[in-house]
Amino acid sequence: MTHVRLHALDSRPDGEEWIVGRMATGRFVALPEVGKQALDLLAQGLSAAEVGERLRVETGDEIDVPDFVEALLGLGFVAEVDGRAVPQPAPPKPTLAGIRPRHVRWALSPVVPALVGLLIAVTLLARPPVPLSYRTLLWSPHGSAVIALGAGVGWSLLFLHECAHLMTARATGVPGRMRLGTRLQFLVVQTDISGIELAPRRHRLTAYLAGIATNLTVSCLAALGAGAADGTARRILAAVALLALLPLPFQLMVFMRTDLYFVLQDVTRCRDLYGDGVAYTKYAARRLLRRTGESDPSLGLPRHERRAVRAYSVVLVVGTTLCLAFLATVTLPADITLFARAVTRLGPGEPVARNLDAAAVVVALGGIHLLWARTWWRGRRERRISRGTSPR
Repeated sequence: MTHVRLHALDSRPDGEEWIVGRMATGRFVALPEVGKQALDLLAQGLSAAEVGERLRVETGDEIDVPDFVEALLGLGFVAEVDGRAVPQPAPPKPTLAGIRPRHVRWALSPVVPALVGLLIAVTLLARPPVPLSYRTLLWSPHGSAVIALGAGVGWSLLFLHECAHLMTARATGVPGRMRLGTRLQFLVVQTDISGIELAPRRHRLTAYLAGIATNLTVSCLAALGAGAADGTARRILAAVALLALLPLPFQLMVFMRTDLYFVLQDVTRCRDLYGDGVAYTKYAARRLLRRTGESDPSLGLPRHERRAVRAYSVVLVVGTTLCLAFLATVTLPADITLFARAVTRLGPGEPVARNLDAAAVVVALGGIHLLWARTWWRGRRERRISRGTSPR
């Protein structure tokens, strides 16, 4: 291997390191200054040997450039080696690819959060009739109408929430992709905005908080509408206002990499708060069981990251334990009971209405759990492939 041609890469300085990556694929890494120098020299057309010699003269250190190039190959940063194209899968297609950065540049204006803040203040001062009670959700005596509104508003808000992340990231030039994912026992829709790391901090935080701001905006508008309406319209708008607020407590579960997790990671200036937290937690568990002779993985982190990772590991353990305990003692028993009861009610001797009700339960519960399992397995396989192609 003598010469390589790199794909178009983007970068920005970050303290003593550089964030470098390929926007089309969403793969980004942190490189030390010497790594960025090697990357620039390779991009200028120098061979691996020439880059190594140049860096040896400039830094006084022996740099293993061939290994560095192998790592770049694994990341998908190399387009050609000695004039031969490197076979690579096509980059994933962005969601809503027709929306260009210029179309949504307004989302990054500081006026937008100021307007959201003003709307929240006006709503709090107006004190609209939206009691924070389950009775607000039961706006109709017809259960089917309540369920239909909840499902329609819930899925619409979920789409708007993720679109807000996508649009603000797209405004910075990040493609962004929506897909299903899992967070412990939860099936979620998530938006991959890898590449936002290259944007200024204000833009990064805007992208992370855009979904929460969207929920608050919808809630405030519906609440103000409820204050101006009466009768059924008031009850429906009050229910919509509360439905928009219900997903927000979930964002506090930072141990599941929610929106606020990424805010926390950015504010604490951590590279991979979750990954480092998991590694430290595993080390601490093995040390507690006296089954490890390895060193503390957090010792290789800068001091500010080390403190944040160790504190986060406590949140990670407590939060995960509580969630899984709730799954084992409440969610799974309820689902299994409902499923078993529905199966026993299926049969030719049962009334048609009972058969239809039981079939709906079996299809709904079975479908959700199968979809969760399929999504979890796909994510696990992709992470395993990613680890296999990442530099060691």
